[in-house]
Amino acid sequence: MMTQAATALALAALGHDTRLGIFRLLVRAGHDGMNVGEIGQYLGMAPSTLAHHLGALVEAGLVTQERQGRLICNRVDYDVMNQTLAFLTAECCVGVTLAKEGAA
Repeated sequence: MMTQAATALALAALGHDTRLGIFRLLVRAGHDGMNVGEIGQYLGMAPSTLAHHLGALVEAGLVTQERQGRLICNRVDYDVMNQTLAFLTAECCVGVTLAKEGAA
């Protein structure tokens, strides 16, 4: 189960338009993932820009990287993605009761 701090880090990483686009592309790529060159070609981004944004996604735990020879394969960590969503919806519709001022 994710902590509130880990969830906040994941959401902050996804809160940037470019990183959200990269993450959604990797979700569509599935478990095979994509290397940096493929991501850059698909999104029209320079490798240095991608490295910066992928680093933030990796730091947040949303993306894993695996070296395959000279290439680095990037994959969504679906467990972390699902835990993030579960944290956000864990207490959905349980209601909130506010204490009334002056009530004994």
